[in-house]
Amino acid sequence: MNFLRQSTALLRLNLAGLVARSGSVLTILIGVSCTVGVLVSMLAMGTGAHRQALGDVRDDIAIVVSRGSSDLDSSVPRDEAAAVADLPGIAVGSDGKPLIGYQSVVIMEGHRRGTGARVFFPLIGTSPTVTAMRPEIHFTEGRMFAPGLHELVVSNPCVRTFSGFELGAERDVRGVGWTVVGHFDQGNSMNCLVLADVETLMTAFGRNVFTEVSVELKSPRDFDAFRTALEANPAVKLDARRERDQVEGRFKGLKALLNFAAYFVGAIMAVGATLGAVNSLYSIVDARRRELATLRAIGFGSGAIVVATLVESMLLALPGALLGAALAWLFFHGMAVSPFGFTFRLDVTPQLAEIGIAWALVMGLIGGLLPALRAARMPVTTALRAT
Repeated sequence: MNFLRQSTALLRLNLAGLVARSGSVLTILIGVSCTVGVLVSMLAMGTGAHRQALGDVRDDIAIVVSRGSSDLDSSVPRDEAAAVADLPGIAVGSDGKPLIGYQSVVIMEGHRRGTGARVFFPLIGTSPTVTAMRPEIHFTEGRMFAPGLHELVVSNPCVRTFSGFELGAERDVRGVGWTVVGHFDQGNSMNCLVLADVETLMTAFGRNVFTEVSVELKSPRDFDAFRTALEANPAVKLDARRERDQVEGRFKGLKALLNFAAYFVGAIMAVGATLGAVNSLYSIVDARRRELATLRAIGFGSGAIVVATLVESMLLALPGALLGAALAWLFFHGMAVSPFGFTFRLDVTPQLAEIGIAWALVMGLIGGLLPALRAARMPVTTALRAT
């Protein structure tokens, strides 16, 4: 009997006896399903945060930052920012002026409703053109801020999460009261966003440089011409990036942190589940000592026993993986979370389910290795004499 036929015959015998070994099988199933469920649920944080971050990204928006800067230390001088308006490929608004937004970011303090916990988040100074460049901004109460006045407009997630952002409320910014004059939604964003007039904000903080400049292009195809013209201008030291690339760069650190936490917790649980699988498979092998010894005595090889046991272990892990991924989707897909102050919904995707299944199969392979070797090395005479 060749190796493949031996392995297949042994695997059929192993699977046929699963009902009689339901306790051990359930131990493996529960351990694997819990591990995969937790892993997939935690990885869903990364995919959900990524989807949230890129939700309103547009291919016809270019971001201009200081040359060689990171996402956190860009500074664009006023004279260089003004030169951007003369570059080709920029769309114009209904008033015939270029659609350019100047931005400056400072940090402001808020307090969570109910707990009063102090939280810091960005206050973004921007140009009034933001409503033309971001049509997903929809005012639900009040109005847009007026240039030159100490006024704030606040996203509705901010209003729901933090106190003191009701319409007409005053917020202290740099020792001056700024009035909340509008509430808005921005697409599907769940994050707190506070906007103010960029010139007024920079005057209040004594700044003379912008953080970045955003430009709406006539079409995504105009980006290369716009960037080439920017780089060719000797009067400026600025870089142009596609908005998608800029957001991806900002998100990279958070995504790495979320994925690290997911795999770290998943690995800890996998160790426990794998040890449980090892014990269960040991008990299955011990219960079948006489059967395995008889098969070896009539010509079945040790290699076929190892392969059949390993495949059985992986097949036992597979339904646990499917169950764990299904439970993760059922209970956690779409759940809103706010780690590190960034709010988004968990997104359990088919790709994450595939990762969970692969994780479970590796657990099954590792968990079945030692029991498989034990089954293959068991002395025939000892096993036949065992009661």
